[in-house]
Amino acid sequence: MKYQDQLKRTLEFENTPTRIVSLVPSQTELLVDLGLESLIVGVTKFCIHPASLRKNKTVVGGTKQVHFDKIKNLNPDIILCNKEENTKEMILELEKIAPVHLSDIYNLDDALKLIDLYGKLFSVEKKSEALVSSLENKYKDFRHYIKDQEKLKVAYFIWKNPWMVAANTTFIDAMLRLNSFDNYFGNLERYPEVDLNTIKEDLDVILLSSEPYPFKSADIKELRSRFLRTKVVLVDGEFFSWYGSRLDYAFAYFKTLHQDLSD
Repeated sequence: MKYQDQLKRTLEFENTPTRIVSLVPSQTELLVDLGLESLIVGVTKFCIHPASLRKNKTVVGGTKQVHFDKIKNLNPDIILCNKEENTKEMILELEKIAPVHLSDIYNLDDALKLIDLYGKLFSVEKKSEALVSSLENKYKDFRHYIKDQEKLKVAYFIWKNPWMVAANTTFIDAMLRLNSFDNYFGNLERYPEVDLNTIKEDLDVILLSSEPYPFKSADIKELRSRFLRTKVVLVDGEFFSWYGSRLDYAFAYFKTLHQDLSD
């Protein structure tokens, strides 16, 4: 059986893979929600959903650095990676152990296609189709909701010291646009460092992500004192950056966020 990943690389298997190493937290959660938890043999230390997973599976490292010997000893049939979250050097080394399936996610459509790919690859098509259908229906409902919301200019911060934001050509930017937000740094690419002194008074909202930098109430206070006319809000970064089954809860969260911003 031959399958293509999202970089159009062809992977070939004699049988459906039954020993999975997942090196991307959002994809690990997706596997579980597709009923594949029993097939997972290795995860990262950041695979926190469900919470019990790291106790029951072998933790092989993080998303940027892994213990290749641990992964090899797990004898995986397949290793799941992501072009952005895992390094090229890692992937080249992992390919010596087992076939590596790469995701490449920039928007909701890419995320839906990945769910479909996993359904076919792991022979759980009915579950993947049901999840895709649920997401499409919730997105349709959200589009109806969002058309009446005020379009706000926002900056989405992911790091401090140095200050860094999510800019264009990122999944976060796609989620901002889905929310009818105008990304203040949309003219930049990826995750640039920015100078707070360049921000003008026309910025409506600063969104501080809960990950990867753990912004706290003190950071909110600091920015509010600096940008008096701008709302500063701490948001759950998983709903803006996790592109697996967590999206099934994202649209309800986005509605709540818009309600908070309108108060």
